[in-house]
Amino acid sequence: MSTAERLSDTDAPQMSAAEPLLQVRGLRVTLHTPRGPADALRDVSFTLRRGDTVGLIGESGSGKSLTGLALIGLLPESARVGGSIRFEGRELVGLDERAWCRLRGDRIAMVFQEPTTSLNPLHPVGRQIGESLKLHRRLDARAARSEALRLLDRVRMPQAARRLDAWPHQLSGGQRQRVLIAIALACGPALLIGDEPTTALDATLQREVLQLIVALVREDGMALLLISHDLGLMSEHVQRTMVMYGGSVVESGATADVFRRLAHPYTRGLFAARPRIGLPRGTRLPTIPGRVPELADLPAGCPFADRCDRVTDACRAAPPPPVPVAGDANHLARCIHLDATSEAAGSPVPGP
Repeated sequence: MSTAERLSDTDAPQMSAAEPLLQVRGLRVTLHTPRGPADALRDVSFTLRRGDTVGLIGESGSGKSLTGLALIGLLPESARVGGSIRFEGRELVGLDERAWCRLRGDRIAMVFQEPTTSLNPLHPVGRQIGESLKLHRRLDARAARSEALRLLDRVRMPQAARRLDAWPHQLSGGQRQRVLIAIALACGPALLIGDEPTTALDATLQREVLQLIVALVREDGMALLLISHDLGLMSEHVQRTMVMYGGSVVESGATADVFRRLAHPYTRGLFAARPRIGLPRGTRLPTIPGRVPELADLPAGCPFADRCDRVTDACRAAPPPPVPVAGDANHLARCIHLDATSEAAGSPVPGP
């Protein structure tokens, strides 16, 4: 075990064995827009325990990345946050920036989707990996460099010793993403957030990097929140899935259950629109009519009402509460027409 890992274990807050690692309850984020305040996240609730792997899927603008940024304290300064985020028994809503800086990169870490803009072009990658080790673990320059090399080896960086002094522009996209993973893992976080961590890579590298992340999470016993739009990758790599739309979690449950039952109309639309191998040339994929509304234009009721083929006046009256699907309290969907929707569902988990 490395020095950083030993220190991380010693410094980690003490938790009850029965206490969840992360509890999010009624999370609401209001952003200032040119058209006034708008709720970007509305009543988001979920729980993560150590070792859990949870996926967050939805179209761009649905609130996925904003949820991740809320969990790591990187929201815009003008954002107003309500509800509760309890991490390792500590309330994070209302935390000041100094406290966030002690937590961020130490107990909670994030792998961002675009390594080119996430890495500093003015510093070699070894120094960037060592930065959090110096800050959070108080390692000197030599010890931080040694640990950075170990981390590069761990994320399977080819010729890791030579890469320590490389500049970001000298590395390929896949190598830069491995550097970001090494930075995120440096201090042995309890929670790792992956925000579209493979979007900038080709299909082969996407699978390789995601398999690496999941393997490292499993080895360290971390919890993983994986944000992605790739249904196939989700089906392979996360235990539970949350489907987001309009700043709300509209369906959640065990990944196999969500993908099999497709209880919410939006979940069904996502699956119908996915590309599939073997379709005849020229086949047009089904699409969800309309587009994700601007934050200021979200309806008062169900956020999906304007695009749903089952909408009624009752859908627009108030946000629907989460309802168990097929009597399963662990599989919830926010739809007042759940029975009618579920009858049309039933689909195998998609392949890659």
